[in-house]
Amino acid sequence: MSGGVSVGLVVNPVAGLGGAAGLKGSDGAEVQRAALARGATPRAGERAARAVRALLSRRPGTRLVTAPGPMGEHSARAAGAPHDLVRSSRSAEPGPSGATSARDTREAVLAMAGVDLLLFAGGDGTARDVLDAVRELRERGDRVPPVLGIPAGVKVYSGCFAVSPAAAGLLAAAYVSGASAGSGGSAGSGTSGREPGRAALAEAEVVDLDEDRYRQGLVSPVLYGVLPVPAAPAALSGRKAGSSGTAPGTVEGIAREVVSRMRPGVRHVLGPGATTRAVGRELGLATTLLGVDVVERDGAGARLVAADVSEAELSGLVGGRETVLVLSVIGGQGFVLGRGNQQVSPRVLRTVLGDAPGDAAGARTGRLLVLATQQKLAALGGRPLLADSGDEDLDRMLAGHVQVITGYHESTIYRLSAASEESNE
Repeated sequence: MSGGVSVGLVVNPVAGLGGAAGLKGSDGAEVQRAALARGATPRAGERAARAVRALLSRRPGTRLVTAPGPMGEHSARAAGAPHDLVRSSRSAEPGPSGATSARDTREAVLAMAGVDLLLFAGGDGTARDVLDAVRELRERGDRVPPVLGIPAGVKVYSGCFAVSPAAAGLLAAAYVSGASAGSGGSAGSGTSGREPGRAALAEAEVVDLDEDRYRQGLVSPVLYGVLPVPAAPAALSGRKAGSSGTAPGTVEGIAREVVSRMRPGVRHVLGPGATTRAVGRELGLATTLLGVDVVERDGAGARLVAADVSEAELSGLVGGRETVLVLSVIGGQGFVLGRGNQQVSPRVLRTVLGDAPGDAAGARTGRLLVLATQQKLAALGGRPLLADSGDEDLDRMLAGHVQVITGYHESTIYRLSAASEESNE
């Protein structure tokens, strides 16, 4: 590698593939094949390209170092970024879907130990692979670069990810600018804080779920370790916070309020989560915890129109029908769209909500119900709710103030922002 500040890029090409397909993850060749059979399209490379464009918009001279093919090279080319290729001891041989293995990710990270900052696109499983490679570098006594995740997975619970691809690029630009002003941004042994002439680092947790248990409705995040990341809390998504401390009565109150607003003949899309599942219970329906379900009031009762649907199925169910989206907030992160509910795609959003700006009179009245306890909102510390649907223009259109149902006959107005607009500045 030549001199100057350099940024590495590693892409997990199949990260997030199972999201829109309703598979709640993308780990394993069998799941990836099932996602493709359901019409899923790989998005990780595209999201990585967005991050690179944002990086170069702020720091045009940054030298990009990446892996061949779908593991980074394709994204660099899509972003129009000059780049150097590194080859690991084991060359990736992706299949038709661009599938590569965890070992390919680890080998690529090891080959980029000399960069000033390592960007990786994926989800929590990819973060674990990066963590394994970082541990190997430390064991060998090699230099450990700080890392930053570009969110591209189905579930993004770890705290090492930026809130959006654009935020990742902007934070990377700010970090390498600070590193180049001093002695560089090496993470060394992983210490955090700011040293004279050096960009600040912090430690971020890597957590993941057992996807098989997750598909059965068993949510048990496991902490695997920490990674050194640029210190910028406003631009990092933070670790997902559980809702075990929430009083059941509060959630049931929210469910009662939602049901009281339902009108016969109007379809309601229930996103994943314990709060939305409580809505199903209030209706007397067996809805799923982690899937996206469609329900409808029918006279004095209710019916489950479809359970655990894919994006394609959902698009067909809402077309030409009056529909309301019922989505809960992810604790600790504030995401309403783009984390675990990729079935609610830009296509579905445009069908249900239309193209009017979020604050326009009547634009979303009654068509988007956001659910969160007061406790969950308070834990955000004033940070906005976030939308990362995969369409930045749509996210900006949706930005504004939304009504959040917090209990029975209780609600508040809270700001919703496009995740791409959030950065460390």
